[in-house]
Amino acid sequence: MSQRQTPKMAIRIAINADEQPHAIDKPRLKKAVRTILKATGIRSAEVSIGIVTDDRMHELNRQFLNHDYPTDVLSFVLSYDEKRKSLEGEIIASSDYAAREAAIYGWSSHDELLLYIIHGCLHLVGYDDTTARAKKEMTEAETKYLKQLGVERPKT
Repeated sequence: MSQRQTPKMAIRIAINADEQPHAIDKPRLKKAVRTILKATGIRSAEVSIGIVTDDRMHELNRQFLNHDYPTDVLSFVLSYDEKRKSLEGEIIASSDYAAREAAIYGWSSHDELLLYIIHGCLHLVGYDDTTARAKKEMTEAETKYLKQLGVERPKT
């Protein structure tokens, strides 16, 4: 390889969705994560995605956040190297939550779950949603990536 060529990105994405009742489009979820990582300049990454039930999500919220309820998605940055643009992280999403919310918003549970994975990945690459401005930026980024993946966000 010549010095002018950049090394190939080493991005590994693993999905564990074995212990839940809903069908999961794993290639689509991997594509979403890969799209965000590439767009944000991450050169190497290992991202683990867990798709779980509400019961398991409830347990994880109690364990890590001291919340006594299930949520849609959790994400954890395990390591990040700014200089090397490398990242290791986990995204955990509830397929039960996605199925419930999809019915409310009038789109498929697959699209709702895709939104959760996008949201979790945006957290991994530095997005925040704790202020009104940050939440607006997060929502705009979610909508942009959904569109890139061929999904139109429902009007709320």
